[in-house]
Parts: sequence; C-alpha cells; structure tokens
Amino acid sequence: MTGKHSFKRWAGSLLAIGLLSTTLCAETSAAARYDNQLQSAVTQKLVAKRQFRNVQSSVEDGIVTLTGTVDLYQSKLDAAKVARKIANAQGVRNLIDVAGPNVPDAQLEQKLATKLTYVREGFDSTFDYFALGVKDGIVTVAGADRTGVGRDEAMADIANMPGVKDVIDNITVEPTSTYDEGLRLRAMRAIYRDPVLSKYAIDPARPIRIIVANGHLTLYGAVNSAMDKQVAGLRAGQLFGAFSVDNRLEVVKS
Repeated sequence: MTGKHSFKRWAGSLLAIGLLSTTLCAETSAAARYDNQLQSAVTQKLVAKRQFRNVQSSVEDGIVTLTGTVDLYQSKLDAAKVARKIANAQGVRNLIDVAGPNVPDAQLEQKLATKLTYVREGFDSTFDYFALGVKDGIVTVAGADRTGVGRDEAMADIANMPGVKDVIDNITVEPTSTYDEGLRLRAMRAIYRDPVLSKYAIDPARPIRIIVANGHLTLYGAVNSAMDKQVAGLRAGQLFGAFSVDNRLEVVKS
C-alpha cells in the first residue's frame, strides 16, 4: 500500500512539473512576442524622425532601452518621450549619448548665462534666479522659480544649446502662498522705485532677483556698487512681513 501511495505521489509530482513547464514556456513565448511587438512600434516611431537616425532600441519585459547617439541633449529627451508614449511600454532606460559638438566649458557656460539672462524678460523674471556650472559639458543649474514656467523655459534653453551633454536640474519652485506673493510685490516696488536702484528696472536682464519662500526673502543678481547692494538690502529689510533678508547680490563693475 505504501508503495502504491509513493508511486502516485511521484506520478503526481511529475505531472505538476510538466504542467508548470508548459505554463512557463507559454508565458515566456507570450512575453517574447509582446516585447517584439513593442520594439517594432518603438523603432517605427524613431525612424520617422531624422534626429533619431542613430538611435537604437531594445525591449525586455516591457522596458525599452535606448542607445546610440544624437546631436542635441533635447533630442535625447525627445527620444525617451517618444518611447514612453508607446502603448504598453512599462518604462524607458535612456542610454543615448549626446555626440554633438564639443564646446569648452567656460565658453558653454558663458553662452548659457547670456541666453538665460537676456532672452527671458518680463514681470516673472524678477522672481526667479538661476546659477550655472559646467563640467565636461554637463550643466548643473540651481536656483528658484516662482511658478515653474521660468524653470521650464530655462531647461528648454539649456537642452537646445549645442555642446550640452547632460543636465542636472537643482531648481526649486517657490511655495504657493498669498502671503509670499504680497511680499514679492512689495519688495519689487520698494527696490525698483528707489531713486538709487530704479536704473536697474531699465536693464532687460533685471539684475536684482527677488526670491521669497515662506516669508524669507533673498536677493540675487548683480549690482554696480557696494552702495547699491547696501541700499537694496536696506529696502528689503524695511519690508513689513519679511521674516528674514539674505542679501546675496554681487558687486560687478560695469
């Protein structure tokens, strides 16, 4: 009796193993077909655009891996965006290299600084501040922005600049607050309406940047003299509702 039971258990185990192997093989085959279909869809989308002519893709378990080269960093971002929009793509691994022109770091940083300073003008530009650093074509940008719109514009300018190989985004968006908004407007009026500082309102670069976060005010940018820096800090320090003032203005002789 014991022998019969052992045989039945052994036979049952073999049957279970056989069924499991069949199931696993079927699942593996289905997954392979799924990956092949996904890769075909990605390839069709990429070859349709000239800037992706040197980009290749592979798919494993629904994850799309992009390799190859592009001329601009923005094209690298766009390739990943195309892949993410493909139905059933579970994720994108972006290993594309930016193989555009090599620009010396100092030259690239100067071009970007000029682009961010003079292209972006208007009311909102008074309330953001960006600081750049470039090392081996990798751009690190820090700072703060009032709405996020300025940050998006700045990142687009950087991504489309020839010579940029990669970007590290350390820009923060200031908290949404009616209290902070009122403080920003009062600070702008106090600073730009001052007889000593009003000249900076004429400059399209608006060198005095006003950053407010939770009632704390920071001044960034460049002024022509130590006296101008002192006056700006004084006007900011007299504002009702400012919990603290950090005057980080730099004195740059024109």
